[in-house]
Amino acid sequence: MIEFDPVATLQILAMDAAGHANAAEICCDRHAGQYDKVGLRHRSPAGETRDWTFAELKQRSAQLAGALAHLGVGKGDCIAGLLPRTPELLITILATWRLGAVYQPLFTAFGPKAIEHRILAASTRLIVTDMTNRPKLSEAAVDVAIVTVASASPDDHDFWSLVEAQDDCLEPVACTLDDPFLIMFTSGTTGLPKSLFVPIKAIAAFANYMRDAVDLRPDDRFWNLADPGWAYGLYYAVTGPLAIGATTIFHEGAFSVDSAYDTIVEYGITNLAGSPTAYRLLMGEGTEQVARIRDRLRVVSSAGEPLNPEIIRWFERHLNAPIYDHYGQTELGMVLCNHHALKHPVRIGSAGVASPGHRVVVLSPEGEELGAGQPGILALDIARSPLFWFGGYREAKTAAFQGGYYLSGDTVELNDDASISFVGRADDVITTSGYRVGPFDVESALIEHEAVFESAVIGKPDPERTEIIKAFVVLKPAYQPDEALAEALRLHVKAKLSAHAYPREIEFVDSLPKTPSGKVQRFVLRAQEVANAAPAD
Repeated sequence: MIEFDPVATLQILAMDAAGHANAAEICCDRHAGQYDKVGLRHRSPAGETRDWTFAELKQRSAQLAGALAHLGVGKGDCIAGLLPRTPELLITILATWRLGAVYQPLFTAFGPKAIEHRILAASTRLIVTDMTNRPKLSEAAVDVAIVTVASASPDDHDFWSLVEAQDDCLEPVACTLDDPFLIMFTSGTTGLPKSLFVPIKAIAAFANYMRDAVDLRPDDRFWNLADPGWAYGLYYAVTGPLAIGATTIFHEGAFSVDSAYDTIVEYGITNLAGSPTAYRLLMGEGTEQVARIRDRLRVVSSAGEPLNPEIIRWFERHLNAPIYDHYGQTELGMVLCNHHALKHPVRIGSAGVASPGHRVVVLSPEGEELGAGQPGILALDIARSPLFWFGGYREAKTAAFQGGYYLSGDTVELNDDASISFVGRADDVITTSGYRVGPFDVESALIEHEAVFESAVIGKPDPERTEIIKAFVVLKPAYQPDEALAEALRLHVKAKLSAHAYPREIEFVDSLPKTPSGKVQRFVLRAQEVANAAPAD
């Protein structure tokens, strides 16, 4: 374990004399005394830039918090944000924290069904959205207060009207370090996505990651490509940077290679974070684009899926930039990294070593710690991991806690230099383009189509996206399999869930492999796909 500094970690949490803290105080207010210090740099889809200082963010979020308090929202309540990467999103997040409430991210590509499940499961009190995403809430069976940016509905509260009408600025509500400030949903293999609370004390771990692994320095220009609708973006494009007083960048609109290159050049980005999928897209551009950013990036971080060695070599050869792999989970944050700011061996193909404040080990099925060269389950030694914060799922039991360890479910191998490399995943969760997708969600959406009798969904290996979602579908007797129906099913799932969670491939089958008790054997289907992809002798 790399040396851990508990004193510096506690300072990040900005506790008062009584031991109280507030996430808005940690991530905004304490930096607002420097009136020209920029907290958010927003780039519109048209390429226009607007800087927001911490002082402005404090003022606007305090006004919104006061308005929401008048609407009856208070400490411990859940407020959801269904917004793109706009200033209103960050103001909503900070206002939620200021109230002592719990922020719930809703990815803007979610369809009504995915939104409905998360809103009902979290007992959400209020949703902040915009006119583009507002129609989804009308289709979801939810009854909550709605605040809309540029509202056109008499049933909604208008975002900026609420803010501007509020004269009193709400002071941060006193919280304990164990009070939740985020509620997250993580994909599962045998049921709907499970929810978990993230306590305020987790901010210390998020900030340490920015310092040790990302090596975010005061003179850096930092950009995290991840969307705040997901854990990596919310933890490390919002919470972590702001906690240490760094400027975060919101690039509104869909990712494109051209705009990414433009942003790196125009904003002078020196420190970049994202997923291998985004980096592969950057690699696909011509030499002229690549030459524009050569020698501009000091360090690059990668998360969401294992980093291919070819990407590492490409960044070194064409951009003269070191790119390091980092590993984490929604339940953990990032705990296993090739750290840019710490000295340790960096092995190509490994996820790195345990981050300070965590002890990561490899366990046998019997719960014994394994040595080098022996595959096992990646686990955290809870008693010797002072930054470990996950307390379990809400209203759902888990077998991940065993004998003083938290089991990640991922199969790994310890190397002789103390780094850890992945062998595979022990569950059925699909990683596609950096997103984790539970097959149950996709299967459930397929079953809702009138033509589908049953289905099974797996991740099929793909060189660009790591995996693509493939569905095996058994049709009802009245329907015939053809490409038109396959396309209809793809569009059906895309509308129900999200743009990244639909099956790119659909295979119609007569039956699915099952156990005697009737459970679908997805591993049989995965093995079949691997065998079909293998070259002939």
